[in-house]
Amino acid sequence: MKPLFLPIAALLIAAQAAPAPFVIEATGQGFATLAAAVGAVRNDAATILIAPGVYRDCVVQGAGDIAYRARTPGTAIFDGGACEGKATFVLRGRRSTVDGIVFRRVRVLDGNGAGIRTEIGDLTVVNSTFLDSQEGILGGNPAGQQRISIDRSTFAGLGQCDESADCAHSVYLSNNGSIRITRSRFERGRGGHYVKIRAPRIDITDSSFDDSRGSKTNYIIDLPEGATGSIARNMFVQGKAKENWGAFIVVGAEKRTFPAGGLRIADNDARLAPGIDKSPAFVADYTGDAVAIGANRLGPGVRRFERR
Repeated sequence: MKPLFLPIAALLIAAQAAPAPFVIEATGQGFATLAAAVGAVRNDAATILIAPGVYRDCVVQGAGDIAYRARTPGTAIFDGGACEGKATFVLRGRRSTVDGIVFRRVRVLDGNGAGIRTEIGDLTVVNSTFLDSQEGILGGNPAGQQRISIDRSTFAGLGQCDESADCAHSVYLSNNGSIRITRSRFERGRGGHYVKIRAPRIDITDSSFDDSRGSKTNYIIDLPEGATGSIARNMFVQGKAKENWGAFIVVGAEKRTFPAGGLRIADNDARLAPGIDKSPAFVADYTGDAVAIGANRLGPGVRRFERR
């Protein structure tokens, strides 16, 4: 008869041999938690590879240039973790890149629970997904020339106006640099705006905004302080269950911090979901600047422009 302790010993050996979920690519050093991996990077530059799995981790990046990359896009899922009562990833290093990661079910007491909270440093998000949270990506650094880029990412089931005094949005960013959103999808909003940006330069292109299953949503794109740049080659569908029907895109509704004379809105397709008898404006402008509205394909009931 074999001793009973051998299977237990074998299990311990197997557990010790199991690869760590968070690995610094350049060195192969593995860590049991994401926070430990980030701490090891310090102020250096590194890529942290994340194994497939569902994690309750959250992390604060306080320095360095770090890329967080799923080994297989869409298989590294961060579920509900929030650091500092803010977000799953709280980023205030020199630079951050988030690649192929899923963030879901993030909620915090102040109503702004986000997958990513960017506070300092440039940010690139690619191939990532933000689901069923109070907010997808929030933050920015209004004092610095921060650059934020979001590409090939999905935002669904985000936003709220019922859990706090102010609404939360799918994406809410503010900086004194630039913000780009490209080849991304927004759908099924649950309150607030799909994209709200306070920045002098924006580019929102080749993306889709499907509000047909949205609830209590407001504008699709809100530029409350003006902006220059482009909104081009996007698809917009305005849904039925909205709190604000006024317009798809609104410019300068709060104040005129940034000139909007260099803003070009062209080559977009905007339509109403079936069964809607409203007549919203495609673009509503509060600035009085020469916003350049080019050729856009507008469905029945959508008015081209409104000056407010």
